[in-house]
Amino acid sequence: MKFNYLVRNQQGKTQSGTVEAPDKSAALETLQGHDLIVVKLEAVESVFFLAKNIKLFERVKKKEVFIFFRQMSILVGADIPLVQSLKTLGKQAENHYFREIITKVANDVNGGMSFSKALDNHPKAFSFFTINLIKTGEVAGQLQESLVYLADSLERDYYLMTRVRGAMIYPLFILSAFLVVGVLILVMVIPSLTATLIEAGQELPLSTRFVIWTSDFIRTKGWIILLILLGIGYGVWQYKKTKQGRIYWDKFKLKIPIFGKIIQKAYLAQLADSLSALFKGGVSIIQSLSVAGEVIDNVIFQEIIFKARDEVKSGKSISSVFEQYDEFPSLFCQMLKTGEKTGRLEEILEKLTSFYNKEIENVVDNLSQLIEPILIIGLGLGVSILIFAVFMPIYNLAGGL
Repeated sequence: MKFNYLVRNQQGKTQSGTVEAPDKSAALETLQGHDLIVVKLEAVESVFFLAKNIKLFERVKKKEVFIFFRQMSILVGADIPLVQSLKTLGKQAENHYFREIITKVANDVNGGMSFSKALDNHPKAFSFFTINLIKTGEVAGQLQESLVYLADSLERDYYLMTRVRGAMIYPLFILSAFLVVGVLILVMVIPSLTATLIEAGQELPLSTRFVIWTSDFIRTKGWIILLILLGIGYGVWQYKKTKQGRIYWDKFKLKIPIFGKIIQKAYLAQLADSLSALFKGGVSIIQSLSVAGEVIDNVIFQEIIFKARDEVKSGKSISSVFEQYDEFPSLFCQMLKTGEKTGRLEEILEKLTSFYNKEIENVVDNLSQLIEPILIIGLGLGVSILIFAVFMPIYNLAGGL
């Protein structure tokens, strides 16, 4: 059996952890044999196998993470002990999976582990960027400041990516809805009208014949199209997992008309924000570039950032490497170069973050206003063609009678 313990050593320091023993008395004897005063000893409850598997599908949302660090910065700034702050937030967490993680972090810190190391034990919840910023704050004795920088950066990144995804999902949702409605009309409405038109025995226009053929094909062989689409989707999904597939996919995202520019600006804003937060936290340029490269979820940008890191080691500037690539606009490189020459790189990065965030907001707002009338016109044309192809022959038939 396993038992969770909370003990105090001869120096009065508390420690926590897990010990294995046949029963509670054996666990107690084991701990006392190490000259430890047992404060608390509880058996670890066995978890049903299915419940363990369910955890595979549980996750911690990015919003929950930045709210956690925001609350931590407030509590630590109020001189509340770190362990007490963690336990307080652990009890308040609505996501029970995240609650378990915070509780484990609190127990690890209470047992003498550093905060950054305790967070590092849970990579699914806390990123490489998060760990490094916290670690730097611990070393410099500025944990509260690091928590503030971290919360600000994660919050900006979350809302930025939310706007970008929202801009892309909206038109896809409208088009998908139109496609579903169109298929339902072809499958359920057109066949009943087709019988009437065929019985009339009149010559049907080309557009009507095409609609009837499409309806028949979908009803009889639509499953073939569905299987083909599912096969293509599965193949693309598997190919994206390969190194070469990831490269092609990330290149494709940057070349999508209109949306590619939005995605590019989002990465630039994320990079500038990450570097700014890391510099504020006292992280070296080399380490900041390594961490920022891990944060960017795009292989193309990662390769460029890592190359810049290697070139900086040999004495080159960041801007001189970035300006060699089309992914980095001249404005971004020029402002970086100015920051490097004047020693105000951190300030310049903050301005770049603000600039690209506003750029994305403007593009997304304008895009939303532009897409709506385009979609309405497109849907109107689609419905008009469908009505003309189906109902015009019926109207002519009725006129002939």
